[in-house]
Amino acid sequence: MIRIGDKEIGCGAPPFVIAELSGNHNQSLDRALAIVDAAVETGVHCVKLQTYTADTITLDIKEREFFIGDPSSPWYGQSMYELYEKAHTPWEWHEPIMKRCREHGLLCFSSPFDDTAVDFLEELNAPAYKIASPENVDIPLIRKAASTGKPVIISSGMASEEELAEAVEAAKSAGDGGVILLKCTTDYPADASDANLMTIPNMRERFGVDVGLSDHTLGIGVAVASVALGSVLIEKHFTLARSDGGVDAAFSLEPAEMKSLVEESLRAWNALGHATYGPSKAEEKNLVGRRSLYITQDIRAGEELTADNVRSIRPGLGLPPKHLDEVLGRKVKKDVARGTPLHWSLLE
Repeated sequence: MIRIGDKEIGCGAPPFVIAELSGNHNQSLDRALAIVDAAVETGVHCVKLQTYTADTITLDIKEREFFIGDPSSPWYGQSMYELYEKAHTPWEWHEPIMKRCREHGLLCFSSPFDDTAVDFLEELNAPAYKIASPENVDIPLIRKAASTGKPVIISSGMASEEELAEAVEAAKSAGDGGVILLKCTTDYPADASDANLMTIPNMRERFGVDVGLSDHTLGIGVAVASVALGSVLIEKHFTLARSDGGVDAAFSLEPAEMKSLVEESLRAWNALGHATYGPSKAEEKNLVGRRSLYITQDIRAGEELTADNVRSIRPGLGLPPKHLDEVLGRKVKKDVARGTPLHWSLLE
């Protein structure tokens, strides 16, 4: 188990659900606080921020690889710098957002994107750190976050097996707060067919840490399904309304959807149970509803049982149907009325 604040996260605990604020504040602190207020009503356990500025994450160049020229991208036609200018959460907003979370009893931490962000978040006593997919190859950043002694959550997007091994080793060697990996597909929105959720148990076995899901697919189906494969944490982008627009709005959940995710992921976790056979405690009362052998015609003492006077029917108070061939042709030792459950004691 890994503990973040008052929450335990791991295979023995219910799924931990994070509402990712990202850039859905649309450059308004009031909206950011309203998103926190809405998150409380959904039942999520945590709100997550992202801590960077356009200058700490890229260069102000509007051409070549610094320009988003993929027409399928939701951010097509902007430079990376312009995108991050719009998407970043001003650092002076972090304290009031975290304070609002505390007032509601919600956890709040962030994804730092460079060393200065880690130092800043330490001043705010952030309880954990999330390493975003593009930063999972930034071993110095991972070591810096882990050195705080806080839990480190690392998204796997685009990383090779070797790169993930390096990231996990860096976090473990630099700190003792624990590591969680998140299966992540870095496409926005991601197609469900690219989620490859079977990687979750493989990652847990391969890297020896608990695994969750950072999900950019539409809806909640993929996230709920991940619980059945051992996902201990689910992260989804969250907004008040997709129609309000914003850099992440198209693949974010609205409040009613996030509430459903929290409820259905918990229901999925409760359904896992353990390998078992036979009736559960709740099913025992329904055993009477099974099929069994019954006398279906009035018969007199000494008469033989035939396919006409004994059948397999509901309810289940007679002999099991597997004994039908054994009893056919045998005689009853007393008169038996139609509707009597057949038992060995009735036979000669």
